Amino acid sequence: MAYAAVLFDLFDTLVRFDRERMPTIQINGQTVRSTAGHLHALLAAHAPQIGLETCYEALVASWREAERLRAIDDREVPAPVRFAHFFGYLGLDAAALPPGLTQALIDAHRHELGRAAEFPAHHGPLLRKLAERYRLAVVSNFDYTPTALDILGRAGVTELFGAVVVSDAVGWRKPKRVIFDEALQRLAVRPEQALFVGDRAEIDVLGAQRAGMHAAWINPEAAALPPGIAPPTYEIRDLGELAGILKVDPGI
Repeated sequence: MAYAAVLFDLFDTLVRFDRERMPTIQINGQTVRSTAGHLHALLAAHAPQIGLETCYEALVASWREAERLRAIDDREVPAPVRFAHFFGYLGLDAAALPPGLTQALIDAHRHELGRAAEFPAHHGPLLRKLAERYRLAVVSNFDYTPTALDILGRAGVTELFGAVVVSDAVGWRKPKRVIFDEALQRLAVRPEQALFVGDRAEIDVLGAQRAGMHAAWINPEAAALPPGIAPPTYEIRDLGELAGILKVDPGI
């Protein structure tokens, strides 16, 4: 199949999220990995009555609420909205807090998440070879575009992508077609000219198929395809296998 473009999911496709890289804190005598320690340090000067455990619990609660809302109709809950829930659980009035504090919290959270993203060494050479022949894009479900851009920047591959489309900017998450269509429009390619690569069958494969694209499913554990989803065009164990499918020599 002759493609003009290759579109990629971000997490667990281009990068791997390694929780062991997240900072640790002590909660109820147990070590947990969370950004809550950094957030609590920023809050302490303005809300000294809030302890670390309370901050951690509010952060978890805000994540659960965001996940609940997303599950209803795949509408994204962007980071500022999630942090509004965070303040609500803490009993704080965001409007009464110093200007810029919300952004500082979001940026601290973003920084630590970015550090936890591992970019496998063989992905860079592959992407650079692909960029010589195809238009490339990233399509990611995430609540804050700057985090995705930060991760790609750390990997040194941002310039390879003609479009980086993140659900917080679109308002909808995969498998909604609108987020795929946005990326295709930015690349100026038709769906039948594009291959989408992702690790989630129920999100990436299904969404790409609904948008009229071929799909390559990264399935390292050889899991069964979920019911109701048509087989992808390709099934691979590692991103490196794209070199054979797309006939490029990454020179690794």
